[in-house]
Amino acid sequence: MAHRWINTLKENDVTPEAVYLNRRQLMAGAVAGMGLAGMGGSRAMAQDALEPNSFEDITNYNNYYEFGTGKGDPARYADALTTEPWSVKIDGLVDKPGDYAFEDIMKAMTIEERIYRFRCVEAWSMVVPWNGFELADLLDMAGVQSGAKYVAFETALRPDEMPGVSFPVLDWPYVEGLRLDEAMHPLTIMATGIYGKDIPNQNGAPLRLVVPWKYGFKSIKSIVRITLTDSEPPTAWNKANPREYGFYSNVNPEVSHPRWSQATERPLGGGLFAGRKDTLMFNGYGDEVASLYEGMDLVQNF
Repeated sequence: MAHRWINTLKENDVTPEAVYLNRRQLMAGAVAGMGLAGMGGSRAMAQDALEPNSFEDITNYNNYYEFGTGKGDPARYADALTTEPWSVKIDGLVDKPGDYAFEDIMKAMTIEERIYRFRCVEAWSMVVPWNGFELADLLDMAGVQSGAKYVAFETALRPDEMPGVSFPVLDWPYVEGLRLDEAMHPLTIMATGIYGKDIPNQNGAPLRLVVPWKYGFKSIKSIVRITLTDSEPPTAWNKANPREYGFYSNVNPEVSHPRWSQATERPLGGGLFAGRKDTLMFNGYGDEVASLYEGMDLVQNF
């Protein structure tokens, strides 16, 4: 049951990529010709924040610590990751536990394009044109049992292919989790592509989670295991520093990180004149997801 949610962002903002890139080149030329006198106008153009970032932006500025802590390390080293064959173990409170081959999953799913805002907990942001399928469809395929309340996720751990895991940056493997209602929400997808191309290794090939109203680290990459449970699962950054990284990690401009404000963000790819912009509650998806947290103290449950 795909297509539960429809983009409000314009389709022609993203397809095809070449048109988008040509548009950016024209904008860059216009800015260069305007000089300082045109600063106001160029700043206005830079505020067109809902345009998807370029493929280059999206694939060369990443956090994927299994390949290093530098933003360019994943693009530099992730080609060592073997993604074929690939399977995902689905276990726990499901009717049909087992190892699901990636190609069998893809045959059963409906691939959609979703243009989502992406907000990192480090206060930078992108707009990404993902391709993928709703996580709910995969969980339905496995058959979620009535006692399940949470979904746990695990990233591949391959020391021979992932140079970053030789350093104790986190307690490997990387793990994440969602409440079941968050996982079944129509906005929650498993991404398998960007700009209609297979998702690059540095972005989490061959499939990764995308939860657009949460900080980016919740969208776990290169998933090899999904477990349905009746209790809140541990998550990698919460284990590393529970004071700074909560289980929910919803984008919330009113709750600062202990070391920096979350009230504003720095859009990537905006060029020389791009400034910071206000961060939106739930990353702009409040109409769709605020009801999931009705009655909760979002300061305590950060």
